[in-house]
Amino acid sequence: MLELSGINVAYGAAQILRDLSFSVRAGEILCLLGRNGAGKTTTMKAIMGLLPLLSGNILLEGAPISALPAHRVPKAGIGYIPQGRRLFTELSVAQNLEIGLLARGSGPEVLEDVLTLFPRLRERLGQRAETLSGGEQQMLATARALCLRPKVLLLDEPTEGLQPSMIEAIREVITVMRDRGVAILLVEQRVDAVLSVADRVCFIENGQNLETLDAATLRADHSILERHLGV
Repeated sequence: MLELSGINVAYGAAQILRDLSFSVRAGEILCLLGRNGAGKTTTMKAIMGLLPLLSGNILLEGAPISALPAHRVPKAGIGYIPQGRRLFTELSVAQNLEIGLLARGSGPEVLEDVLTLFPRLRERLGQRAETLSGGEQQMLATARALCLRPKVLLLDEPTEGLQPSMIEAIREVITVMRDRGVAILLVEQRVDAVLSVADRVCFIENGQNLETLDAATLRADHSILERHLGV
């Protein structure tokens, strides 16, 4: 579904990603794990066209998307929930969702499906996004991305700072989307959250591949996590 092949990315003279390669299959949750500064968020931004590639390719269903301008990447079917949410805070919940619907011309049935997944947002459609709690804002950011009808969903630290009930709500939606065949790339610092939902884990360090393993292997042998993350 989504494949990164030997991508190299830099901020100015500082190279961050070095020949990074991995793939995310349809109906799979792949978690990107690494220490702070490993290049996880940079990878997300590169996929979304927010950072240019020095070399390498990014493919969606076998078609190259590396050269697409950033505004075209969501239209291709990639939803992105960045760290910090990046909502239009002065707009209402409904207006934020409408922006998501417009990106790929989604109809009212998509909105209804999203509100079924996030019933709390249905109760707050008229509220400005800035008045929502942190957990509700994360729900809105996720719901807006789902309005794209994404083939691939990128989530960067979706549970950061959330209370347990909100974490569980987000986790449930992620697993629902996986079961619907969406390819999901997850960046998450909470190892327990990773192991509860991930199918595979890709470890990176200094922007390079270390190894990719089934999550079941990590659940059975925590020494691998200690070796790569120092936890």
